[in-house]
Amino acid sequence: MYKNQIYQKSLKNLNTFSIDVTAKKVIFIKTIKSLIEICKKCYYSHIPYIILGEGSNVLFLENYKGIVIINRIKGIQVKEKKNSWLLHVFSGEKWHDLVKYTLRMGFFGLENLALIPGCLGSAAIQNIGAYGLELKNICQYVDIISLKNSKIIRIEKNLCKFSYRNSLFKYKYTKGYAVIAVGIQILKNWNPIIFHSLLKNININKINPYTIYNSICRIRKKKLPNINKLGNAGSFFKNPIISKKHLKKHLSLYFNIPHYFQIDGSIKISAAWLIEKCNFNKIQIGDAAIYKKQKLVLINRKIAKPKEILILAKIIQKSILKKFKILLEPEIDFINSSGKVKLLKNISLKSL
Repeated sequence: MYKNQIYQKSLKNLNTFSIDVTAKKVIFIKTIKSLIEICKKCYYSHIPYIILGEGSNVLFLENYKGIVIINRIKGIQVKEKKNSWLLHVFSGEKWHDLVKYTLRMGFFGLENLALIPGCLGSAAIQNIGAYGLELKNICQYVDIISLKNSKIIRIEKNLCKFSYRNSLFKYKYTKGYAVIAVGIQILKNWNPIIFHSLLKNININKINPYTIYNSICRIRKKKLPNINKLGNAGSFFKNPIISKKHLKKHLSLYFNIPHYFQIDGSIKISAAWLIEKCNFNKIQIGDAAIYKKQKLVLINRKIAKPKEILILAKIIQKSILKKFKILLEPEIDFINSSGKVKLLKNISLKSL
């Protein structure tokens, strides 16, 4: 019935960590109708399923016993308003392709989020962000669909509960729903978002959307591993958010700890810096290792097993907790044989 369906397919090329696990079936879908049909079949047949885009923020823990649905629902609709452009972007569009599209069209404002992997659906769920900009700053709404009754629900921005690498869609609309589109507003009055490393290489008087885009692409390519050569899921851990009191204790010992004040008075500190201070220079578990140029990234050097990556993550987590009294939380999603599992705080190896 579905032309693009593959049985007992290896998922190695469908997740950026390059974990060589299999699924019962892999189906690529290009329409909302196909998505609903497949999900309904799975529901009535009691077959687990999971929807992925680029597989850029997941770690498969074992073979998946259900159906992996690869979202390729694409399309960009544009409406021009007096002071802005309104984009309705379907969830299977690659995020970086959208950034390039807006630059070609002369819509400026997304350039700080260049080269972030993944699709629009995961961008909304994860509330992606980099270099002073987050999705929540430009998102107007997220459209989700009930896979049981085909009803489309529009969640306005103020109800999405966006926060640091988090949203409503991470804990409420997780089963029986799918993100199908994201509404983005780009203001015509462009104001650059300046960050420290940008000013190192570019004269502030020569800054424009293209110089920011090119600069960020260079920075990311320089400090992050190429997913075609080294399996990884980007930042494995979130940057922890701590209290002022907690920060003062650390500043008395480490005056140069990178920290950023949040609107609510809390402080975000660099997880990469914390890992650096624990001197994990040569640690490697099987083929799982820490990327030398960006300590927040765990890599699959060649044929790392999921358990090896988790053991490495656990070692990092325990060391940071012991040295700094800070618990690093994973940023990525974990998937076992039945679907996503919550290993959000203290990483557990019990499932393996």
